[in-house]
Amino acid sequence: MRHLLDTKTLSREDALRILDVAEDMADTQQREVKKLPTLRGKTVVNLFFEDSTRTRISFEAAAKRLSADVINFSAKGSSVSKGESLQDTAQTLQAMGADAVVIRHGASGAPRTLATSGWITAGVVNAGDGTHEHPTQALLDAYTIRKRSFGADSRGRDLAGLTVTIVGDILHSRVARSNVWLLDTLGARVTLVAPPTLIPHDISAWPVQVHYDLDEAIAEGPDALMMLRIQLERMGAAYFPTEREYSRRWGLDARRLAALGADSMVMHPGPMNRGLEISAEAADSARSTVLEQVANGVSVRMAALYLLLAGAEPNEHTTVRTQGKDVR
Repeated sequence: MRHLLDTKTLSREDALRILDVAEDMADTQQREVKKLPTLRGKTVVNLFFEDSTRTRISFEAAAKRLSADVINFSAKGSSVSKGESLQDTAQTLQAMGADAVVIRHGASGAPRTLATSGWITAGVVNAGDGTHEHPTQALLDAYTIRKRSFGADSRGRDLAGLTVTIVGDILHSRVARSNVWLLDTLGARVTLVAPPTLIPHDISAWPVQVHYDLDEAIAEGPDALMMLRIQLERMGAAYFPTEREYSRRWGLDARRLAALGADSMVMHPGPMNRGLEISAEAADSARSTVLEQVANGVSVRMAALYLLLAGAEPNEHTTVRTQGKDVR
């Protein structure tokens, strides 16, 4: 794997490989000593042009647990805020000897530009670009769904036969886009639920069903109900009358939580607007996978970095787990 830029072009084989290696990584994180020597001598740069807490810390933890050297680069207070271009920044990282660049950028397509421009030889991981994609979030969501659904039997399995309902701000959500493509690739059936104003204009090519009524969607008994954050910072117009009206019609409150099937899980990529798209009862319930998603994110990102930087270069420190053996 050279880069991880999106899930739309990610094959089923590669997706399952990442999820299975993430299983291996999760196993190692149960040990007293969680650190592995796998990426010793490698340098991973977290290049964030947008604010982030969860994603940046998750990638930092993943890289450090694989013994990589980590450089955190924030656009605020850097030369970028003084007008430095992406090309100049990339060439600076190249001169520093970066082996992998994890990039979050407000412009859709920026990670692909970085990966294909020739400015840098490092592997590139998309940590979110504009309203385009966020592939590692979708991978950790799929990992969480698979783990909750199949438990110890999840290795090697796809999500065929499962149903996932994604609710909320689809229009601005790179998480929704990445999940739609990945979940479809893995065989799940996907339903989108949102106000008409928060559904993209042309989704005829998307492998989804669309509902506008959350209660009807819940009545269909989804295996996973994924609530999305309302991205008020990306909204330049009124997409719904009031926050109170949105919560009443499309929020997951205690009543809707009770109406969910007994085995349905409740997901949220975070950060959560409690009381808007999700109630405290739902966020803190036993059905909630919110904290599991955070923990699983580290394992999935460890897997992505491993496959990017060491997966094709086995050495005395890198033994991919097969048939129940640990990564070493």
